[in-house]
Amino acid sequence: MIGFIANAQQNNETEIDIRDILESVTESLPDDYDMTELVDVLMRYRKHPIDLNYTSPEELKSLVFLSPLQISNFFSYVKENGQFVDALELQSVDGFDVKTVQNLLPFVAVNIQPEYQQLNFKNIFKLGENDLMMRYAQNIEKQKGFTDLPGNRYLGTPERFQTRYRFNYSTILSAGITVDKDAGEKFIDKPFDFYSANVALFKLGRVKKLVVGDYTLQFGQGLTLWSGFSFGKGPDVTSVAKKDLGLRPYNSTNEYSFFRGASATVNLFKNIDITPFISFRNLDASQKTDKEGNLVQSTINQTGLHRTPSEIKNKNVLKQQLYGAVLQYTKNEFGIGAVAYQSTYGNDFVVQTAAYDQYSFTGKSLTNLGLFYNYTYKNMYLYGEGAKGSGGGFAYINGVLISLSKAVSAALTYRDYAKDYHNFFNQAVAESSEAVNEKGLYVGLNVNPNKKWAFSIYGDYFKFPWLKYRVDEPSKGYEALGQAIYTPSKTFKILARFKMEKKQQNTDLDVPINFLDDVKKQGYRIEVNWLLNKNWSFQNRAEVSQYKKGDANKEFGYLIYQDVDYSPLFSKITGNVRFAYFNTPSYNSRIYAYEDDVLYSFSFGMYSGKGFRTYLNLKYNLAKKLNIWIRYGLFIYQDVETVGTYLDEIKGNRKSEVKVQVRYQF
Repeated sequence: MIGFIANAQQNNETEIDIRDILESVTESLPDDYDMTELVDVLMRYRKHPIDLNYTSPEELKSLVFLSPLQISNFFSYVKENGQFVDALELQSVDGFDVKTVQNLLPFVAVNIQPEYQQLNFKNIFKLGENDLMMRYAQNIEKQKGFTDLPGNRYLGTPERFQTRYRFNYSTILSAGITVDKDAGEKFIDKPFDFYSANVALFKLGRVKKLVVGDYTLQFGQGLTLWSGFSFGKGPDVTSVAKKDLGLRPYNSTNEYSFFRGASATVNLFKNIDITPFISFRNLDASQKTDKEGNLVQSTINQTGLHRTPSEIKNKNVLKQQLYGAVLQYTKNEFGIGAVAYQSTYGNDFVVQTAAYDQYSFTGKSLTNLGLFYNYTYKNMYLYGEGAKGSGGGFAYINGVLISLSKAVSAALTYRDYAKDYHNFFNQAVAESSEAVNEKGLYVGLNVNPNKKWAFSIYGDYFKFPWLKYRVDEPSKGYEALGQAIYTPSKTFKILARFKMEKKQQNTDLDVPINFLDDVKKQGYRIEVNWLLNKNWSFQNRAEVSQYKKGDANKEFGYLIYQDVDYSPLFSKITGNVRFAYFNTPSYNSRIYAYEDDVLYSFSFGMYSGKGFRTYLNLKYNLAKKLNIWIRYGLFIYQDVETVGTYLDEIKGNRKSEVKVQVRYQF
């Protein structure tokens, strides 16, 4: 399971809790995001550490806890002092506090044998690593959609299946296949609804990367071209500056956010790289016939679910063809890149009827252009991107990370996205789900005065110049967060956090003309992590949620839980359990909390209503290379007769799930 995967010992006996790394970054991700790619990276570098003397900025960017400024400082240190003799020299790099070094040590090493000394056809099969994982999951209680309903219902079976196979030869060759079936999708005839595969080669002379199959592209600040996982605002204020990873093979089960075709990153000259790409896909869309009898659509369906007659009808009905290239120049502390690509669709997009969608994209073909840069000057890392879609407005973002001292770093970012900026692959930092129709100013500060204390604070002020869903006027708002972490020893940590958000939304009152009410949300969290001994660890959390809209009474909700983890170093069985009680008046005051799960699976439980939550994770090492995980989770709600809504409705007050996963490495 993700939580407490292992303890590392490299050069010094420093215990690393990988769960803490993952939980800290999940605060910046959507609640249902697939974390497969991120977990893959951490697990891969645990097994094959990065050589500090032969690494690249792109390789270090894949370690999510490093900021762009820290990465730039790392290479400045190497330039001034030469190669590393010992990994503990990381403590001398500007901006590398104790926590950063502790996080890094399990994933890095010095003077590893060069990979090319072992690269030949025989070694690929002899030294290659195979990883096969199979997962089954199912809700135990029967949902309404699986009953014999007239009209819309789930046509498939309630089980969820996933199988993934990965082959890796060091860090220069990889191949993978992923198949997936969601609950409610048909299992007969075609057992898996989603198929994904790729082959990738790395470090082949001038060809730095080559991927055939499914892949992602991440460049600049995500304003012009970004697919796959993406971070937003989080407790680490430096996460506001994106770390673009360029071309990568796609290994997730998210059925929308990737490309299918081929791409390569090629070094043209000493400091100039080009990444051409081409992609052909069929997407889901809700289509209708216009007055001329042509099929048209207004949006693309991104869920990847094909359970009901309408979802099956909309499956793969929209052709998408995409081609383009990214040109990058990088030298020392300066980097600049240009993006140009065109996406063409099988049918026209038409304007939706809602007023807030007046400026949405129309037509069949869209050309996107972008320019991004980054520059390190002394203790500052400057970055930004400007972008434009054909027939639409301009969008840009600029920011700076500043290392004010070894203990203090600051972030400042300004963004301005036009209401008619058109882009289908846009994941820039934004308050909305898409970087469009928004202006904002973000200011943040990280303070780590010593190895015991760490403080974070940020404020983000934003405006929406045009209308939005459920907002019939231009609106504005702000978000603020403050966090303090106290770690007096390796066995004890306490965290305190406050978060406040204010937005505007149409009133709930029945009035002839809607006006905007202020919507305020506040959250308070206290969390304690402590180790009893080498086998047992505990986490306690109390969290309060407050919600108020207009003149209505304020909602007050809370969550308390106790986690117990049993992870002896040399035992065949490990596991953890949670006991939680929650009480929130409505969905508006809901609370989200990270949950441990089986390896490569990601849970971010939603606690809404009133009741109890418990889950149990067990991992058993059947053999040296064969592991099995079992997970059982249960919600018991109070004062309700049904759980869930529409087709997911369950009669009674219980909702439970069982999950089984097997992994074989050979």
